[in-house]
Amino acid sequence: MNIMQRLLPGVIAMAAIVVASNILVQYLILDGLLTWGAFTYPFAFLVTDLMNRAYGAAAARKVVFVGFIVGVICSLIGSQIMLQGDGYEYAAVALRIAVGSGVAFLIAQLVDVAIFDRMRSGAWWRAPLASTVIGSALDTTLFFTIAFAQSVPFFSENANMEISWAWDTMPLLTIGSDAPLWVSLAIADWMVKMAIALIALIPFRVLTAKFHTAVS
Repeated sequence: MNIMQRLLPGVIAMAAIVVASNILVQYLILDGLLTWGAFTYPFAFLVTDLMNRAYGAAAARKVVFVGFIVGVICSLIGSQIMLQGDGYEYAAVALRIAVGSGVAFLIAQLVDVAIFDRMRSGAWWRAPLASTVIGSALDTTLFFTIAFAQSVPFFSENANMEISWAWDTMPLLTIGSDAPLWVSLAIADWMVKMAIALIALIPFRVLTAKFHTAVS
């Protein structure tokens, strides 16, 4: 069996997670602080780490690039879907959100691969936990900064208008001092990622044990 055949389950899983997350991000929960996509997307790190453990860093990077390409395709499709609201027409996927999503995914996942590979010889839980925690924090920081921060100067006025709703002030996480809405969204997203980083250790342990049993 060649490497691409062995990677096929990981490729399919990564593509499924990316597509599902792009769909579920449209559905808000908890007064709009989160979307259902926040609960599916972090499992991309689990897929990357499983591929890294089973086949090495180079193989894991191939799976990451597949996920990136699928994400770009989803963003392109979303950018062509026009919605109506508040008397004007707008794209289902705003330019800044599309750019932020792609950049954050690719960089965070590649950092995850590098950290996991560096720590792979330690205790079984150290590499997946450290790589996922750091990768998830980087993903959240990059995405929300690029997609929503007012201080980012690289986008046109039209691109900024598409996401200007994220600049509205509200109590932080609905209970704290006033802050831009996107800051609350980023914190809520990061908290979900951290929780899933811990939960994902269970399937990681189970699936890696099954893989070692199958190849031994």
